[in-house]
Amino acid sequence: MFLVGLTGGISSGKSSVAAVFRELGCPVIDADQIAREVVQLNSRSYRLIVRYFGKEILLENGEINREMLGSIIFSDNEKRGLLNSITHPEIHKAMLKQIFKHFIQGYRYVILDVPLLFEANKLTKFMKHTIVVYCDPQTQLSRLMKRNKLTQTEAEQRISAQMPLEQKRRLANHVIDNSGESSSTYRQACKLHSQLEDSLDFLTVRLLAIVTVTGIGGLFYTLIRRCIFQ
Repeated sequence: MFLVGLTGGISSGKSSVAAVFRELGCPVIDADQIAREVVQLNSRSYRLIVRYFGKEILLENGEINREMLGSIIFSDNEKRGLLNSITHPEIHKAMLKQIFKHFIQGYRYVILDVPLLFEANKLTKFMKHTIVVYCDPQTQLSRLMKRNKLTQTEAEQRISAQMPLEQKRRLANHVIDNSGESSSTYRQACKLHSQLEDSLDFLTVRLLAIVTVTGIGGLFYTLIRRCIFQ
């Protein structure tokens, strides 16, 4: 089994492409979903966040107000680093468990849906392939304005806060162009899925697993943990 990083930009259509891969039977590990899960009420990360950021960031039901917390860390690098130090270890553990589960189930590859894959630049070297979901700037702008009910200025500010899609496009091994009809995007995702399924890149990890089974118990799990998350 090998890892494939999936990323994009705001309103580029990454979530839609991830849904296609799921439909085709490929496991997709959603980093954003895991990030929400690790800060659920009374979790370890939840308690630490409340301790360091105060109860002012809580909603009436006791859950973390993600929008308020986001606004706090957006303009404060130190607080953003603090939050990352709290949540990232838990996120990595959860991702590792899912990766290992899918390996045991015999999948050839797994998609890691990571919005800031290239920005964070910590996981890219462990991805056998990277995919960027791209759309042209005008399409991205109009989609964002419509989806979030934003003015053009507001939408442009949000887009400019991210790494440009054109730059991500140059960094990726594969590009799915989502500028046009959804049917075109679907066909591109299906074609890429077939290519990845036919790849023999999964054999390296399978050979490591054979070594594990033949007498070095726990080595494979330890290797993945150390290589990917440390």
